[in-house]
Amino acid sequence: MTIRKIGVVGAGTMGSGIVQVAAQIGCNVLMQDVADEFVQKGLDSIDKFLTKGIERGKVTEGQKREVLGRIKGTTQIEELKDADFIIEAVLEDLKIKQDVFEKLDALVAPEVIICTNTSSISITEIASATKRPDKVAGMHFFNPAQLMRLVEVIRGHYSSDETIKTVIDLAKKMGKEPIEVKKDSPGFVVNRIMIPHFIEAIKIVEEGIATVEDVDKAVKLGLNYPMGPFELMDLTGNDIGYHVMEYLHRELTKELKWSSPSLLKTLIRAGRLGRKTRGGWYDY
Repeated sequence: MTIRKIGVVGAGTMGSGIVQVAAQIGCNVLMQDVADEFVQKGLDSIDKFLTKGIERGKVTEGQKREVLGRIKGTTQIEELKDADFIIEAVLEDLKIKQDVFEKLDALVAPEVIICTNTSSISITEIASATKRPDKVAGMHFFNPAQLMRLVEVIRGHYSSDETIKTVIDLAKKMGKEPIEVKKDSPGFVVNRIMIPHFIEAIKIVEEGIATVEDVDKAVKLGLNYPMGPFELMDLTGNDIGYHVMEYLHRELTKELKWSSPSLLKTLIRAGRLGRKTRGGWYDY
């Protein structure tokens, strides 16, 4: 299957990053969101990222122009009707995602694969909003999508072998290292491992065992991780981490280990969502 035109629904941090990655491999990309301000913010984010690449000697001015020239922003989802491949990157909310998939299913050609960038929600449930569940799969990029090499390719119950192969091949073309998640299990692989790390790190601080700074230092120097859990939560968004915890808690037998700590809830209520609000576990 030849993929020349990719549609991305959602112009936020993940959506705009995926758009840039797709444009860098020569695809024409249409980035759609519900309001002009979101679309423009996504385009500005891509421009800024490429400018930093020029400053670091990773990108030339000519390459930046070429990449930006392949990207178009729109608020009209109908403009995605001619896309060869779709990636959804909207909010981590099942109802919102199902609404998007229902619209896309009625819009694009029957052979088009529709992927979701969800980090934990059931692919099978999302696909149930379509008449093509065999052509729906998870394509979970990591933040920032331009730099992080991993892509989780997740099978829904009905995802065909052909669909999974196409998604894996596209991820490889994008310069990524895909892994196949063979069962549609909550949290997939990375979040299933990472979220308990987050919860235990917060509990250590709640119990007065160590500070935020020292927990991060311990993980970086003791486990050789590039970032500590609190630095990572601030980067990805504390609200997103909370929603994933709540989802895993509901789906995985409500075990206590998946329950979101009170300290995280308090932080979110205070509006400290991380880097995007200039304050989370740390000030920015």
